[in-house]
Amino acid sequence: MRRDPLHGGAHRTAPHRAGENTRAVHLPSPPVPQQTPTGLPVWRTAAFGFAGAAEHTDLLTGRADGYSYSRLANPTSDAFAEAVAALEGARLEEPVPGRAFASGMAAATAVFLAFAEAGTHVVAPAAVYGGTYGLLTGLLTRFGVEVTFADLSDAAAVRAAIRPTTRLVWAETLANPTMAVADLPMLAEAAHAAGALLAVDSTFATPVVCRPLEHGADLVVHSATKYIGGHGDATGGVVVGRAPLLAEIVRVAHLTGGCLAPDEAFLLRRGLETLPLRVRRQCDTASMFAAALARHPAVRRVDYPGLPGHPGHATARRLFDAGPEGTRFGAVVTVTPHGGRDAGLALVDAVKLAKVATSLGGTCTKVSHVATTTHHQLDDAALAAAGIDPGAVRFAVGLEDADDLVRDATEALDTVRRVVGRAGGPPAPRTPEPSSVADLG
Repeated sequence: MRRDPLHGGAHRTAPHRAGENTRAVHLPSPPVPQQTPTGLPVWRTAAFGFAGAAEHTDLLTGRADGYSYSRLANPTSDAFAEAVAALEGARLEEPVPGRAFASGMAAATAVFLAFAEAGTHVVAPAAVYGGTYGLLTGLLTRFGVEVTFADLSDAAAVRAAIRPTTRLVWAETLANPTMAVADLPMLAEAAHAAGALLAVDSTFATPVVCRPLEHGADLVVHSATKYIGGHGDATGGVVVGRAPLLAEIVRVAHLTGGCLAPDEAFLLRRGLETLPLRVRRQCDTASMFAAALARHPAVRRVDYPGLPGHPGHATARRLFDAGPEGTRFGAVVTVTPHGGRDAGLALVDAVKLAKVATSLGGTCTKVSHVATTTHHQLDDAALAAAGIDPGAVRFAVGLEDADDLVRDATEALDTVRRVVGRAGGPPAPRTPEPSSVADLG
């Protein structure tokens, strides 16, 4: 107690007032609402505080649940991963967990690092995505992982490719860019008979078209940057699968640090709410687009499983979801014009409505020359083994009106045909693919 010199009375010592810098740093904690928010909160924080050292220790050692550091886990990122897992496992008896990553390649890398090590073997499709091809041949082989690329649509070829050391069979529900359709039950049976896991990149399908876990897959990987986000404004990836397997994925994620930022997670999870609407529309438009372009005289080949002549048509009908619009065959159409690489490059340059850009699955249609973009890692021999023509052009169909997309591509093909005709004569005759919308189912 001390005496107030102004009033002569006694009073308590005034509490210490922190300085302005301390006050600015230690602001009041934000309120935690008791009511459930209808939108996803964004936990934009690198770290989380604890009541004391014991709580901090318990969480880091696994004796308690919670969050400590966003490189390890973040509520917004977890909410996104759990949402994708709910869609992928919608028809399974037990719920499945998921783990979010900063990109699709980060997610794929985590799968390979979790289950492939020196002396083990991986089987992958000959027509695998170029980024995955580069990861397998340019990085993992340096650490003693062996890889065989095979035609995964051929059961005999799959069984021939599997070795006693095979730990992982990697497949794509819809291959990029050939749109080859994985026979998931056959691949699961072959992998499991050899004691291996089946991991499936289902980026091109999404849960709206096919859910590989229902057909025997152990793990499903998505580049969420594509259809899941749906607007080309966020980058991310996700792995979904059985809990024991996801525990290994999480361990790798903690060690490698490819975490998904909370702002990206918010955008990607928001995309899930309109995913069925967008993908159904894109699939329907792609069917009409493929049918129309298959009739064009400048086109040598169209890869789209909705066309009855596509090798994966029957498998797609058996495995893929259908709605009032018919079976959903995906929304990527690969068009190969007569004239080889030069014709393909000319086609990309001639389109006006579709954007020449990386990625796919957004609102606008994107076009790219396969051999010089997504699959530039493959030399001519690898392209041939994958069944990819050097002139192939990938159209990732967006939300435009089908008539406008067909008109744009048709005019571009007319231009290519004139150029090819001047350079080397008219294109060789071809037998048109069945192409009516009714034919597509």
